[in-house]
Amino acid sequence: MLIEAIGLRKEYILEKVVTKVLNGLDFRIERGEFVAIMGPSGSGKSTLMHILGFLERPTSGLYNFNGRDTRSLSDNELALFRNEKVGFVFQSFNLLPRTTVMENVRLPRLYARAREDSDVRTEEAVRQVGLSHRRHYFSNQLSGGEKQRVAIARALVNRPEIIFADEPTGNLDSAAGAQIMELLQDLHQAGHTVVLVTHETFTSEHAQRIIKLKDGLIISDQPVAKRRFARDGSFIK
Repeated sequence: MLIEAIGLRKEYILEKVVTKVLNGLDFRIERGEFVAIMGPSGSGKSTLMHILGFLERPTSGLYNFNGRDTRSLSDNELALFRNEKVGFVFQSFNLLPRTTVMENVRLPRLYARAREDSDVRTEEAVRQVGLSHRRHYFSNQLSGGEKQRVAIARALVNRPEIIFADEPTGNLDSAAGAQIMELLQDLHQAGHTVVLVTHETFTSEHAQRIIKLKDGLIISDQPVAKRRFARDGSFIK
């Protein structure tokens, strides 16, 4: 088991006003799973991803990662986990402008001060997302789909234990979005654990399992019927 959440809660306090976002979540994610966290705006799905990805701490409850109680981690240890254990893919790509594909993908290695085999790992990650022919292009010379591939390569370069993808197709047209979901499926089939955050039913059905949130609560946690997808993203019966 990679992730275990027990009674996970998150609330924010602003000027004595308490806003409850997560209201006691219990679930597990096994190593090698592809899980979609789905829900409407305001359901708490992005907050949950931030907690699972060590960007925020829960207000209360237990979060075990790979058997370790994360409540015991210092801020520095959380930062180390965030850089080494997880890879993030966001809707807005978050690429540096006027910087090449290779330079963008190499960034997590620089943050980790890991110089050994950085070039090899960067080349490998760029190859995994099918962009070796674009590796010396600047980010502003790429299409939206290519930019998201760079973001996925950057998430892969430190060989993380889990990949979090937050609305990865939100800024893409349907064809490019289908290609990104196909790539995430390929990465899962290669052994990566993937957690997808989305509000779209179609996108979530690329996963093995869907956890649905509403008002900070899990309303269902069900496996997805096995489907095959065509290159344009449509279902093959």
